[in-house]
Amino acid sequence: MEDKPAVLCGANAYTQKYYFNDEFEGLPEGIKKELQIMCVWFVQEVGGVFMMEFKPDGTLEFRTEADEYDGSIDEIGSYLKIKQIREERQELLESLELYFKVFYLGEEADFLDSGEEE
Repeated sequence: MEDKPAVLCGANAYTQKYYFNDEFEGLPEGIKKELQIMCVWFVQEVGGVFMMEFKPDGTLEFRTEADEYDGSIDEIGSYLKIKQIREERQELLESLELYFKVFYLGEEADFLDSGEEE
């Protein structure tokens, strides 16, 4: 894996487009749909460009961008939406990080040996 982030998905309010990285095609359709909804919802509410990307250590990060002269971007709203996504989708985000670490970084999935029972 390179030392640069791997983009999972993103949306662009300027071009009104959604992007999903084909490298992650193995994710279940329901998760891919949920990612699309999250990204598109974010740019509809806040504007600009929103991306979800994996850092080289497997951490899932959110990145936002705006055109230099775009005065319609809501920076406070952007922060609040990211906080809301992190809180409401915590389990999904943690699962995506685990998926990336196991299937792309080759780490062991230690959750099987945790002794937890349902």
